[in-house]
Amino acid sequence: MENRPAPARGTGFPAARWLTWLAIVVGLALIVVAIVYWVEPAKSLPSFFPGHEAGSNHHHAKHGIAAFLVGLACLAFAWFQTGPQGRARSGRA
Repeated sequence: MENRPAPARGTGFPAARWLTWLAIVVGLALIVVAIVYWVEPAKSLPSFFPGHEAGSNHHHAKHGIAAFLVGLACLAFAWFQTGPQGRARSGRA
C-alpha cells in the first residue's frame, strides 16, 4: 500500500499539491516582478513596489536579482515536490 499525504480539508487534492501550485504561481509572479525592476526606473514602478521613488531614474537591479532568485527557488521547490516520493525499489527481494 502506498503512503500518500492526507488530502487538504474539504478537497480531493493532497495538501502538497496545493503547495506545489502555489509555489509555481508565486515563482512566476516573482520573475515577472524582477523583469519590471530591471526594465522600469524607480519613478515608473507601481507605488506598492518597494523602491518606488517619484522623479528618480535609478533602476533597482538588486531588487530585481533578489526577486528573480526567490522566484527560481519557488520553482525549484515545486519541481522537487513533483518528483518521486521515497527511494526507488529495486527488483531484488
